[in-house]
Amino acid sequence: MPKLKTRKSVLKRFKKTVNGKFIRRKACKGHLLEKKSAKRKRNLSQKAVVSFGESLVLRSLLPYL
Repeated sequence: MPKLKTRKSVLKRFKKTVNGKFIRRKACKGHLLEKKSAKRKRNLSQKAVVSFGESLVLRSLLPYL
């Protein structure tokens, strides 16, 4: 059986925790930051946990992680 390929773009965006959950960055922090409040930008800087349904998809895209 051939080896499965890892999606490199997904590998750069997600990390796996010790418990097997995936961590992601939040969106809306790239540009147009002047109009956003400091509190909003601070909360967008924190990491977020990927939902269970999306993590099932990530498992197939990252077979060896």
